[in-house]
Amino acid sequence: MSILRWGWNDYFEAVWKDAERHGAVPARVIAQSRGIWRIAGNFGECPAEVAGKLRLAAAEGADWPAVGDWVAVEFRGVGSAARIQDVLPRRGRFVRKMAGKKIAEQVVAANVDLALLVSALDGDFNPRRVERYLTQCWESGARPVVVLNKADVCETRQKKIEEMEKGAMGVSVCAVSEKTGQGLGELENYFARGQTIVLLGSSGV
Repeated sequence: MSILRWGWNDYFEAVWKDAERHGAVPARVIAQSRGIWRIAGNFGECPAEVAGKLRLAAAEGADWPAVGDWVAVEFRGVGSAARIQDVLPRRGRFVRKMAGKKIAEQVVAANVDLALLVSALDGDFNPRRVERYLTQCWESGARPVVVLNKADVCETRQKKIEEMEKGAMGVSVCAVSEKTGQGLGELENYFARGQTIVLLGSSGV
């Protein structure tokens, strides 16, 4: 499977060539849970662990590999965990603030191209919450698109769409219905091969 499918582009190619990698190969982090990472590269998919050198260098949680990161790995064969040696510079990131003796950041997604800010046109409709998501998008470098679902069950949808457009500061607003298919063709126009896309919103909308 080509890394182009996972979003490898000219930016990461240039970053990769800018440093000595000592036999490492590029891969992308596609999942992380309890100290185990899952990565994808030209070799396919496999589990991975962080090399000791990177563990020592990662002073904060934000320095650790996150979902969406491109990493330099030592691939040790099918059936073995790869070793993550380095995290390539990020183009952007979504972070979660963690309270403690000092405010720390946890990267929840990195190198995102497109963010779909999903809200329903029923009781979940909340323009202020979407505006907060927009702020996160601007900070992350991702392009936002507001998606209003359940257009088929809202009699006042045009009024709500206009309200959302007013608060979205020029960001595209797309009303859709998963049930009837309304608006899904328009939404597909925002997708492109090799893009990294995240969805932000309440569960189940």
